[in-house]
Amino acid sequence: MDAKFRKVLALLLVFALVAVFAVGCGGGEEEEPADNGDGVEAPTTDVKAAMVTDVGGLGDKSFNDMSWEGLLRAEQELGVEIRALESNEIADYEPNIDQLANAGYSAIFTVGFLMTDTTTAKAPEYPDVVFGGIDQFFEEPAENQAGLLFKENEAAYLAGVVAGLATLDSGLDDRINDQNVIGFVGGMDIPPVEKFEVGFIAGARSVNPDVEVISLYAGSFDDQAKGKELALSAIDQGADVVFAAAGLTGLGSITACQERGALFIGVDADQYETVPGSGDVMLTSAIKRVDTAVFETVKAVVEGTFVGSENREFGLAEDGVGLAPYHDFDSAVSQDIKDAVEEARQAVLDGTVTVPALRSEL
Repeated sequence: MDAKFRKVLALLLVFALVAVFAVGCGGGEEEEPADNGDGVEAPTTDVKAAMVTDVGGLGDKSFNDMSWEGLLRAEQELGVEIRALESNEIADYEPNIDQLANAGYSAIFTVGFLMTDTTTAKAPEYPDVVFGGIDQFFEEPAENQAGLLFKENEAAYLAGVVAGLATLDSGLDDRINDQNVIGFVGGMDIPPVEKFEVGFIAGARSVNPDVEVISLYAGSFDDQAKGKELALSAIDQGADVVFAAAGLTGLGSITACQERGALFIGVDADQYETVPGSGDVMLTSAIKRVDTAVFETVKAVVEGTFVGSENREFGLAEDGVGLAPYHDFDSAVSQDIKDAVEEARQAVLDGTVTVPALRSEL
């Protein structure tokens, strides 16, 4: 029995050595690195980035959604964990920031001019968190704080050139009348919206000095019914092209144009792409690249190159604003209008034209 036992034991030892050798030579399966769905290894980082929306919330097809698009890009390209908290009222700003900061988010974007004071108060409380204030100018930004501002007036100037010439071109669309009137619908009367209004008026007057621009304000960024009411009022007064810089409120203005027979110019995003079913009236959009500003800030945090204590402004020269394609109206928009827009863009870029930003400068 002892001889048999020794023989079995020897065989077991041989099998064990063979197994160990096989594993050591890589015979086992290796775990495949994660990829982002297209065969490219997904990046990883400990950075977490989030945003607190203004009262318009996600789904505004405008600057809140554009901020979220910037975070989505950071998630895909940089491997950043992202989150958004929506504010239903101004009182939500502070607790939303606290919640994200205490949850370990490395970068927090507060979206909208109305959050300026809250961001200024909160940044010093969380020195390890980077704060990016969309549409916020900080008098003395902290080291972990940056204002992310845009030259909305430059984008609106190009939109105004389109509107100022379109209202004179009856061949562009049957809805163009002979009254030489265009409309502007604003959300709240705050500096970024004023810049949109002023740039739009300046652009329209630069190519059509006699044009009448009807400007109306809703006092809100989340009242679609009011946006529709104001656009209808402008159309009833002769406006055949309406530009709305009003967040969610502006969606009501699109409906007004569709129902009453006018053309529309979108804002922030290319709203032809973000507002389904709007192509029948969407002439173009004045684009504001909030997504780019958000992504580049997150990227700087990930790479350790973020510089605070400053306000950064994005205009035509920085590709931070611009004009969207004409989409369904491309063949209807004359070459003269397209050339005038390009001339205006070049004039702004080379400094020949300085676009006003305040009503007092018109």
